[in-house]
Amino acid sequence: MLKDVLWPEDRSYRTSSEDEPFQFYLEGLSHSNRLDLLLGYFSSGAIHVLALGFAHFLSKGGKVRMVINNILSSEDKNALSLATEKDTQFLNRLDLSDVRKLRTTLSDYNRHFFECLAWLIANERIQIVVIKPKGKHGISHFKSGTFYDRTDYVGFKASCNFTAFGLLENLEELDAFLGWENSRSSKMINRNLKVFENYFNKVDETVEYLDSSEITEVIKSEFSGKTEQELLIQESELLEKKSIILENNKLRRKIELLVKEIETIAREPRFPYSSGPREYQVEAYKNWVSNNYHGIFAMATGTGKTITSLNCLLEEYNKTKTYYGIILVPSKALLDQWISEVSLFNFGNIIAVGGGHNGMELLPNFASNFKAGLKKDIIIITTYASFSSGKFQKTFSKIQDSFILIADEAHNMGAIQIKEVMAKLTIQKRIGLSATPKRKYDPEGTDAICQFFNDQPPFCYNFGMKRAMAEGRLTDYYYYPRIVNLDEDEKEEYVELSNALLKFFDFEKGQFKDSPIVERLLLKRKTIIHQARRKIPAYKEILRELDQKDKLQYVFTYVPVGSSKEEENDNDKSNKFVYQYLKAAQEVKPSLKASTYTSETDDRVGKIRAFSEGKVDMLLAMKMLDEGVDIPRTEIGIFASSTGNPREYIQRRGRLLRNHDDKKFAYVYDMIVAPVASYDNENLYRIEKNMVRNELIRVAYFASLSMNFYDSKDILQDICDRYELDLDVIINELEND
Repeated sequence: MLKDVLWPEDRSYRTSSEDEPFQFYLEGLSHSNRLDLLLGYFSSGAIHVLALGFAHFLSKGGKVRMVINNILSSEDKNALSLATEKDTQFLNRLDLSDVRKLRTTLSDYNRHFFECLAWLIANERIQIVVIKPKGKHGISHFKSGTFYDRTDYVGFKASCNFTAFGLLENLEELDAFLGWENSRSSKMINRNLKVFENYFNKVDETVEYLDSSEITEVIKSEFSGKTEQELLIQESELLEKKSIILENNKLRRKIELLVKEIETIAREPRFPYSSGPREYQVEAYKNWVSNNYHGIFAMATGTGKTITSLNCLLEEYNKTKTYYGIILVPSKALLDQWISEVSLFNFGNIIAVGGGHNGMELLPNFASNFKAGLKKDIIIITTYASFSSGKFQKTFSKIQDSFILIADEAHNMGAIQIKEVMAKLTIQKRIGLSATPKRKYDPEGTDAICQFFNDQPPFCYNFGMKRAMAEGRLTDYYYYPRIVNLDEDEKEEYVELSNALLKFFDFEKGQFKDSPIVERLLLKRKTIIHQARRKIPAYKEILRELDQKDKLQYVFTYVPVGSSKEEENDNDKSNKFVYQYLKAAQEVKPSLKASTYTSETDDRVGKIRAFSEGKVDMLLAMKMLDEGVDIPRTEIGIFASSTGNPREYIQRRGRLLRNHDDKKFAYVYDMIVAPVASYDNENLYRIEKNMVRNELIRVAYFASLSMNFYDSKDILQDICDRYELDLDVIINELEND
C-alpha cells in the first residue's frame, strides 16, 4: 500500500541526492496497482530501466495508462502499430504471474521486448493515447502522473521525461503529493486527474488524437545528443549509468528488498495462466467445499480436469499458506504428465513414487519430520500400484490426515486391491477425477467409489461432452462409421459360440448367468469381432481416402490387441496386429512416417514429441494411448479396435478432441463389426440384438454430436434396421443417463 512507503519529509526527489527520482518510481510501482502518466516524451527504455519495479507491478495485476506526444522511436511506433493488428494473438505471450521470468523479459531489450510491449498494449495492461496541440506546431510536454492502490493515491510533477535518459542521465527533480496528507495535495491530484481523464477519454478539444500511422519517428543519427531526445540515444549507453545510482545506499537497500520480495513471490504457488481460473473451475471448487471437501469431478476428457483439481489445491493454499497433496495416477505416462502440471502451478516440492521414480526412498524421512512438526510443503504423486503397497501405506498412514487427495481416473479405485486400501484411509479432503466414474459391469466397484467420495450421480461437478462442445472446450469433429463384415468362417464360429451361450442366457433378466464357461465363451466371441480379418482391408481403404485428401498426418490408429489367430503361438512380433497394421499403412503409402507406440517402446516421450512436431505422421497403439496422454495436435483417429468398454472408447475420443490452434476439426473413423442377423432363431436373434445395441451405445451419442450426424446416422441405419433398433431412442436414453 502507498501509505506503507517512507516518503521523504519534503516529498521531493533530486538527482544525486539521497532520494532519487528513480527511487520514487520503484516505490510507486511496488506499492500500487495503477499508474496514470501524462507525459511529453515516452520511451519503452523507461520500462527497461525499471524492469524490476514493472515486473512486480504487472504480476500484481497493475495497469498503466499513458497520454503521450507523437514523437517515438521507430521500435516503439512499430510496437504500438503491431498491437492494433488482428494477428496480435500470435505474438509471444507474457506470463504476468511469473514475476521472475517477467523481470527477465522486460530487461531483455531486443525484438522480443517490443513484441511483449505490443502484447501488453493489445491486452490493455498498458494503454496509450497519442496527442498533439490542435492547429499548432508544438508538442505536448507534460510530466506528471498518479499512482493508485485502490484506496489511496500519490501524484507527482517532474522535470524528467519518462525515458531512460530522463531517469538516469539528466539532473532532474520530482515533487510528490500524497492524497491523504492535506487538502492542497488532494486538490492538486484531483485537478491533474481531471485533465488526464479528459485527454485519455478523448474529450478535450484543444488537442488532436492520433493513431499509430501519424506518429513521428525520431531518427537517431539526426538528433543524437540533444537532451530532450533520449529516444535517440543507444539504450546500452544509458544502462551503464544505472550502476552509478546504486552508490546511493538508500536506493540500493530498496532494490535489495524489492529483489527479495520478488524472489518470495516467485516461489509462491499460483494459477499458471494470467487470465486466472475459468468460471466453471471456480464453480467446481465451490461445489467441492459445499460437499464437505468431498466429491467427484465427472468431466469429459479434454475439459481440464487436472487444472480444475489443482485449482482446488491452490485455493486451499491461499487460505492456509501451506500445501500437502497426494495425487494418484494409473500409469507412468500420467505420473510424468502430472509432475509437469503441478510444476506449472509452482508447487515446488514434489515427491514422485512409482513409474521409475525413486520417491519412496525419500518418503520415510519426510514422514518422520512431518510427524515431528517439521511440516514442509509437499505434493506426492504416485501410481495406484505404489500407493496400495504395504510399504507406502505404512509410511503415509502416519501423516495422511493433513493431506488433500486427488485421484485421477478415479474409476480405477473400484479395483479390489485399491478398495481394500480405501477402506482404511482417514484422509479428510478428497477429489476424484474421471470422464467415466461408473465402472461398466461392476456396480459394487462404482458404489465403493461413490461412498469413498461421498458423492452420487450427477456428482459434485459435472462437465459433459455436449456442454464441452457447445462452449468450445473441445474441437468440432466429423464421425465416419465404417461397417465391417465377418468372413464366412468367422460367421460360422460366431454362430456356433452364440448357440453354446444360449443355454446360459436368462431371458427374463436379459443377461447371461454367472459362470466361468460363459466368460470363456463370451471372450472367444468378442475376439472374433475384435480381430475380424476384413478390418485391415477397410483400414487400407480409409488410408487411401485420407491420402487422396492429403490428410495423412497427425493420425492415431488404435489396433486390436494380440496376434493373428493362425500364428498365435509364434513369438515373431510381425504377427502382432500392431505390426500388421503398420505394414498395411506403409503398403498404402511407403513414404508414410508411421511408428508403433506400445509398452515395448523405449523413448515414449520422444516419440510423442516427434508426433506433435509433425516428424512422425502416425502412431499405432493398442492401449498405451487410452489414459492420460495429452497430444492436442492429433487430428485423425482410426478405431480398428472395437472395444466393448465404453470407458476406453471415451478416453480414445478424448485424445482426439483436445483443442489446438492449428486444428479446425478432428476426424474419427470407427470400424463397427456386426454379425448377420440370425432371423431363423428367435432366441439367438435376441442375444445378437442385445450385443448390437451395446455396440450402438458406444457410438450413438458420439455420432449425435458430430458435424455430419445425419450422414453417419444413414450409415448406421442398416444395422438398426436389421435388429429393429431406433438410434434416436438410444441417443435420448444416453442423454437422460
